[in-house]
Order: sequence, then structure tokens, then C-alpha cells
Amino acid sequence: MPGKGKRKGQGRSHRKKPKKPEVDILSPAAMLNLQYIAHNAAHCLYLRGFRWPGATKSKKGKNKT
Repeated sequence: MPGKGKRKGQGRSHRKKPKKPEVDILSPAAMLNLQYIAHNAAHCLYLRGFRWPGATKSKKGKNKT
């Protein structure tokens, strides 16, 4: 069967992925974006990852019927 032999040197290259720079969540651009998407101070903290223990979990994909 022609064309069914093993190929050498066709494997994946092992390149290092460039490291993503750390993002400053307090930068002016981030604050301006947050001003448009957050409704109040609690929502601002929630979006930035500071969640409180008694917070209700969102039910994504559930129908409201």
C-alpha cells in the first residue's frame, strides 16, 4: 500500500507559548470599562472576583417560565 509508511519529523513542534502580561485591574482603562458594566459597588466587586459567602449563584441557561 503506497503512502501508508511512517513519516519522520512531522510531529508537533514544542514551542513555548508567550507569557501573557499581568493585567492591572485598577488601570484607568479598566476603571472606565467597569463604570459602564457595573451597576453599583457590590456588582463592581463581584465582577472583579471578590465574591461574598452568602451570594446566590447565577442559574445560566434556565428558563424563567
